[in-house]
Amino acid sequence: MQDLTFEEALQQLEETVAQLESGNLTLEASLSLFERGQWLAAYCGQLLDQAQLRVEQLTEDGEIVDLAPPV
Repeated sequence: MQDLTFEEALQQLEETVAQLESGNLTLEASLSLFERGQWLAAYCGQLLDQAQLRVEQLTEDGEIVDLAPPV
């Protein structure tokens, strides 16, 4: 499952939430979906943290730097 892109995981999370909000599930199905939703939310959070780290590595002191070569 860790081959999911951020967009795929977010879409699955949104679908999971919609299913849970429908109220048409058994308790066991609801618990299973809730657990999956928790995993997807954590996975999305990890991907966002990694993206933030990459941005910070490309910037100086949190400021965006001009990476274009001088003309």
